[in-house]
Amino acid sequence: MTNSDSKFAIYPSLKGRRVLITGGATGIGEAFVSRFAEQGAQVAFFDIQDYAASQLCEQIAAKGDPKPIYLRCDMTDTEAARASVASAIETMQGLDVLINNAANDQRHTVEEVTPEYWDRMMAVNLRHQFFVTQAALPALKESGAGSIIHMSSISWIIPSVGVPVYVTAKAAIVGLSRTLAHEVGKDNVRVNAILPGAIITEKQRRLWLTPEYSAEILANQALKRHLVADEVARLALFLAADDSSAITGQSHIVDGGWV
Repeated sequence: MTNSDSKFAIYPSLKGRRVLITGGATGIGEAFVSRFAEQGAQVAFFDIQDYAASQLCEQIAAKGDPKPIYLRCDMTDTEAARASVASAIETMQGLDVLINNAANDQRHTVEEVTPEYWDRMMAVNLRHQFFVTQAALPALKESGAGSIIHMSSISWIIPSVGVPVYVTAKAAIVGLSRTLAHEVGKDNVRVNAILPGAIITEKQRRLWLTPEYSAEILANQALKRHLVADEVARLALFLAADDSSAITGQSHIVDGGWV
């Protein structure tokens, strides 16, 4: 089904817009790639899950939407990430939207965190958001209507337990987004953060969605149903489109009323 058959909004300003998404092969990232393609955007995305990425590209093309560009990239390798950003920009001949989505919410205790583990978790959850943005900024400034969307989480607001390093990174992303909005606003580049709550992806179902956790989610949310990745993606579409042209430096929560 293409977006023209959907009950959800079509954003004319997104047609042909050049979009780069990190961590786009599965989960919320997959929803980003699919929904932007439905809008007629030209999408490039990074991941290391080759099979899932290939399947996603073929599924999107089969619907008649613009086939995304997949670039294999380990986001913890800063030089590789910079090179991949340059490649994506060259292929798309520019960049209008950057979504820094890649992350890993691996469970861990305070006691087991070593300096090496801390560095690895910061690399996959925080460091690349800065350096990918840095590499993309010249093209986003040239766009004249650039939009950067950083993926944070409500985990630092609740706060979640069992993921202290991840929570620290997700809190830092909000601060990064707010300061960057003022750093690049003069170039008409907007920077916002999205803070999802308990979004039920395939990974969540496979690893952590026990009956007990499901009950906890529904007890805390105002909406008594599970949320899905498309509900996050629809906010990202709005923040990338010209409809949100006056919105920057903000944190937008999608959590069914948990916080």
